[in-house]
Amino acid sequence: MASPATAEKYILGVDVGSTVIRCHVYDKAAVLKGAKAMQVEVVQPRPGWVELDPERLWTQFVGVVKEAVQAAGVKMNQISALGLSTQRGTFITWNKKTGKPFHNFISWQDLRAAELVKSWNRSLTMKAVHAVCSFFHFFTRSDRFLLASCQTFTTQHVSLRLAWILQHLQEVEQASKDDNCCFGTIDTWLLYKLTKGAVYATDYSNASTTAMFDPFKLQWSAFISKFLSIPVSIFPPVEDTSHKFGTIDAEIFGVPIAIAALVADQQAAMFGECCFERGDSKVTMGTGTFWDVNTGSKIHVSTKGLYPVVGWKIGKEVIFLTEGNASDTGNSIRWAQSVGLFTNPEETSKIAQSLVNSGGVCFVPSFSGLQIPMNDPFACTSFMGITSSTTKKHLVRAVLESIAFRNKQLYDTIAREMDIPLTSIRADGGVSKNNFIMQMTSDLINKTINKSVCTDMSCLGAAFLAGLAVGFWKDKEQLKQLRQTDIVFKPQKEPEEYEPAMSNWVKAGQRSLSWYSQTS
Repeated sequence: MASPATAEKYILGVDVGSTVIRCHVYDKAAVLKGAKAMQVEVVQPRPGWVELDPERLWTQFVGVVKEAVQAAGVKMNQISALGLSTQRGTFITWNKKTGKPFHNFISWQDLRAAELVKSWNRSLTMKAVHAVCSFFHFFTRSDRFLLASCQTFTTQHVSLRLAWILQHLQEVEQASKDDNCCFGTIDTWLLYKLTKGAVYATDYSNASTTAMFDPFKLQWSAFISKFLSIPVSIFPPVEDTSHKFGTIDAEIFGVPIAIAALVADQQAAMFGECCFERGDSKVTMGTGTFWDVNTGSKIHVSTKGLYPVVGWKIGKEVIFLTEGNASDTGNSIRWAQSVGLFTNPEETSKIAQSLVNSGGVCFVPSFSGLQIPMNDPFACTSFMGITSSTTKKHLVRAVLESIAFRNKQLYDTIAREMDIPLTSIRADGGVSKNNFIMQMTSDLINKTINKSVCTDMSCLGAAFLAGLAVGFWKDKEQLKQLRQTDIVFKPQKEPEEYEPAMSNWVKAGQRSLSWYSQTS
């Protein structure tokens, strides 16, 4: 029997997503040896409030890791390192002295700060900032001023949800004044717990998605902090994405394990897809849809709502991404299943393919509003064009078509703005298993799409980053050889063939805008 020193080693990739916590165990060939998944338990104390119990999340995290390693048939002392990918924008604050949380995690889906977001975006202060920055951009042509001149707040960003907490929880406000408050996204909290309070940090990819971080200076933004009356002192130190953050306390899993990567989920998927070159792009279709493009060392400043984020920082290399997203992809499919339109999501592709078209029915997926290019948080979800001859099959096809149409919108918005061609388009996420959506998307954008064998790419990306930090894998060239393609979708129809259906769908989308603000 092999001794611990000579036994084969493995890497753990853990992804704490919006709906599922997953742990994957990979060998040196990046072959999945074992896995475990658990549903994330969401707490909704009031309509629009979305929270996670930190202690319950911690218990689930530990359980998922233990069960995945057991499923792989290996021992904990065979794990070389752990890489952690997490949902973005979900945060918590806790007492620096005691480690006790002041409140539950506030999810990126939480809408408690919606009115605060609306009032800030409409305020004279915000208009003045935009005007001043536009003025300075005109004379300096600085991208920093251009970004500031067109950026607005959203409920998905940490910034105003954190401001809301400071305004409404006196205990947090006082602790921040007394320098006794720690802020953390999920990665920071889990790192703190895994090391029993010994390590407090985040990485550049997670920090860059909070809207509290200056991507040009690569540091927490003193301007935004002062603007929103949030002390910079509450934010954690920012470290490289692929980096030895610390060691898991031996009491938790029986042996110490290196924590060698913290990374935001979409950036993890991008790394797992090996989109390492400028122009490389991927589309992840899970709970939402995320299109990301590697812009290299250059920050892409958008006037259409695309958001620049740090993809990863490894040593001196800093890679930026530009991103566009649609919130309700897997959400729409789960909803359609819950109301009885079908029994199993796996059957929807065949249902859609059994029809020539949707019979004129359009579905607008907007449970969380519509992001770019509409940028309307008050749009409603709707079916339009239903007639007496409409069947369940038509409704199912309309739901799937809506996801492909949103992909087309996002792709076109990105392609029009980018000064580099989008190359090597890769796809992952649970919804990428739907061949109807994938083929229709390929047709609509008239591009080849490469779908990976691994659909849970955030786990693999986190594992890749951790493996590089501890020498489990040599370099990114080696990683490229390990990624495996499942299906390559090539255009089979001209985009023009979809024009009448998409034109109606765009019209339906326009009629769904500003719904809640009009009726509330």
